[in-house]
Amino acid sequence: MNDAVGTLNLTIRDVVREDEAVVRELLIAAFPSDIEARLVHKLRHCGALVLEQVAVQETGDVVGHVAYSRVTPAAIGSGQGLQVCCLAPVSVRPENQHTGVGSALITASLQTLKNLGEDLVLVLGPPTYYPRFGFDPVLARKVQAPYAGDAFMALALTAAGTDDLPIEVAFATPFEEFE
Repeated sequence: MNDAVGTLNLTIRDVVREDEAVVRELLIAAFPSDIEARLVHKLRHCGALVLEQVAVQETGDVVGHVAYSRVTPAAIGSGQGLQVCCLAPVSVRPENQHTGVGSALITASLQTLKNLGEDLVLVLGPPTYYPRFGFDPVLARKVQAPYAGDAFMALALTAAGTDDLPIEVAFATPFEEFE
């Protein structure tokens, strides 16, 4: 996918192999440790990523990154057939933060996930940020996971993403170091 994003003059596109080193560098710059960089590397190389995209400026510089990994419905029931993924992490180069890059990445990638047939997206993050995209901690209470509280939120992309709850889920193995 190759979407130009409005006044930011960004292109949102899927990550290619040549982006991996730049994405690692971006993640290390955006976060206080290399935990997120290690997480993305492990998710990418164990085949757990559903979608990984970057925001690229007209200059060709990668200024943002978002990754979504597969979350598996663990319990038998109507939710067993749901396509569930987790947004983690989203990152923007420090000098480009608070300019709309992260919002553009999340908005574009959520539309891509909807087009791919994903039913439900989970996120663990600031409750003051993610609700603007439709993420809801109340909906997430219907998802039994290693995470809970108002920082654990869910966004239904299809009717099944709401109707087939409650469910129990298992996150990809690389998330175990965060539990």
